[in-house]
Amino acid sequence: MITTRLIRPDDVPELVSLLLRNREFLAPWSPVRGDDYATAEIQRVLMQAALEQCELGTTLPHVILDDDGDLVGRITLNGIVRGPFQSCSVGYWVGETDNGRGVATAAVRDIVRVAFEELGLHRLQAETMLHNVRSQRVLERAGFTRYGIAPAYLKIAGTWQDHILWQTLSPTPQRPSADVL
Repeated sequence: MITTRLIRPDDVPELVSLLLRNREFLAPWSPVRGDDYATAEIQRVLMQAALEQCELGTTLPHVILDDDGDLVGRITLNGIVRGPFQSCSVGYWVGETDNGRGVATAAVRDIVRVAFEELGLHRLQAETMLHNVRSQRVLERAGFTRYGIAPAYLKIAGTWQDHILWQTLSPTPQRPSADVL
């Protein structure tokens, strides 16, 4: 069963290995990154920053694990906003060998469950480049609906790219409690 869980310091070696093996595969879908991005040092720094943001309640950085418990990708709830908004954005990737096998769909479904059932959020947003049909299918299968296009939304692979905007709403509206406001 595909699962997600909070990233841990002991994930760094496996994450670095996965990033190095998938450097070319991920490049067309990622911001331009320096050669040091896929090093243990940088990944530890980035992980620590993400976990600090998690402590503040603004990010939830997870890893994606396959049926054998091996790390095969990342999925993160970013920009968590409370108060009347109760929303965030989700970003994800899986390595090439797990691409097209339902891994990303299962991970997105799991993080949607976490967002709605554990965090009590009302809405999740995701963005895909216009030509990223595979990611669009992932979002559709996970219950997201397309609601617009954002011109020059993100700088991916060195170019400002238009993105399709997607969202999914909680099927059971949450009553905000004092701890989520």
